[in-house]
Amino acid sequence: MEDASSASTIDIIHDSDTSPSEGGAPVTKNPSSPLSSTLSDLYDDNVAAKLLHAAVTGLKNNNPPAAYPEYVPQTGPEAGKYVLREKRFWTCGFFPGSIYSVIERLIRYPQAGPGGEKGQKLLAQLMTLGRAWSDPLHASATRTDTHDMSFMIQPSMRVRWEVLNDTSALESIITAAESLHTRYNAVVGAMRSWDVLAQDGVDIRDMTKNFIVIIDSMCNLDLLYYAAAHTGRTELAEAATTHAKSLMKSLLRKESDPSVDRPMYSTFHVVNFDPVDGSVKEKRTGQGYSASSTWARGQAWGILGYAQSYNWTKDAEFLDTAMGLAEYFVFRLLNAPECVEVSVPGQNRTKGRYVPLWDFDAPVDSAAPLRDSSAGIIAANGMLVLSQALAGRGSSSLSARYLALATRIVQDTLEFSLAEEKSCLTLSNDGSIVSKDLDEASHFESILKNATANHNAKDYKRYWDHGLVYGDYYLIEFGNRLLKMGLV
Repeated sequence: MEDASSASTIDIIHDSDTSPSEGGAPVTKNPSSPLSSTLSDLYDDNVAAKLLHAAVTGLKNNNPPAAYPEYVPQTGPEAGKYVLREKRFWTCGFFPGSIYSVIERLIRYPQAGPGGEKGQKLLAQLMTLGRAWSDPLHASATRTDTHDMSFMIQPSMRVRWEVLNDTSALESIITAAESLHTRYNAVVGAMRSWDVLAQDGVDIRDMTKNFIVIIDSMCNLDLLYYAAAHTGRTELAEAATTHAKSLMKSLLRKESDPSVDRPMYSTFHVVNFDPVDGSVKEKRTGQGYSASSTWARGQAWGILGYAQSYNWTKDAEFLDTAMGLAEYFVFRLLNAPECVEVSVPGQNRTKGRYVPLWDFDAPVDSAAPLRDSSAGIIAANGMLVLSQALAGRGSSSLSARYLALATRIVQDTLEFSLAEEKSCLTLSNDGSIVSKDLDEASHFESILKNATANHNAKDYKRYWDHGLVYGDYYLIEFGNRLLKMGLV
């Protein structure tokens, strides 16, 4: 197997070539960067074209939206079309977030978009569509029955505040953080994630005796830190930090291998605490293969969440944890069975090694390994945050390592999972920008394929091998992060 320290075949751009900025100030695109060509699909018109089409068609008989795009089946009668999910579902924020991520790109980095009159018309149309999809989410900020407040509110509202100076968006972010904070239990030292866990043979409902927390929750802490920074309400940040430390103790497992000389951690998905005394009652999985397995997307949420928490707190424990989670993620990629590699026609090489299996410990169908492209993209975002944080600490070699790993994962994912059914932007007779399929007989509404939302055998809703809205969102965000860091 390839050694983890040389896990990238692309050119590495070292600290001296970058201008990392935690504030995300606009940076001029670097056309001479090798990443500009290696990852050019991140900035192709196909990205905005697919969003434009889904945004327009999704509002038909659904305006204002009561349902939001979630996944795109790859097979069956509805193949290629977004399946919409009720507005209360935790994924509802990612589609409007994707629209606003492209809006941010068009405003701050116009060189990464269509440019000229075409770019201006696209921006105007996306601004209108973004409001249509995002405005209904203001009402969700007051919800106290879910922990997924960051996922629902921040993707669109943060851009509306930071880029467009929309004060109502900031108000909703702060309200959402306050709502999330109501789920905090000081005895447990965490926010409750789920009120209920219901699967075949599993029915955990009594909240006086159960307190369920999941590793995904690490990516909702950014909301608390952000609101605390804008309001001075330190109790929000303190709750986030305590939550992160509680999960370090309860959901992380130390891992080791003779081939790896760095600390590694794997993750449980679910921990159930006693809400009265804070003790751990049991550990389970909701979407992974088993309680003791490492669900790939859960591992990815951990990488990104702890990297973000380090950026806010500068707590070295969080940095070490994020790196340990990243190291284990990469270790499992490199040690996956050979069947994950697929030959590239006409070339003496393979693709697919860095597109993770849906669960690192699940049985593998060697003829068609089940993957989760979204897990790889989320993990890559976390590694990019790590790279920037380490550059800020003067750790140039580690910074370069995680940059190389992040870009390698995304490069392989684009080659393996980018939907071959591409779209373009064109000018209609009425002067507006419209999306057009390059092949009129071939249509697929998400950017990526090969995601797995849930393949747990006991769950009541299982679906896999599809496009997934948050896989696309984090793909677009990865491109924006590179722009903010001056790497493309």
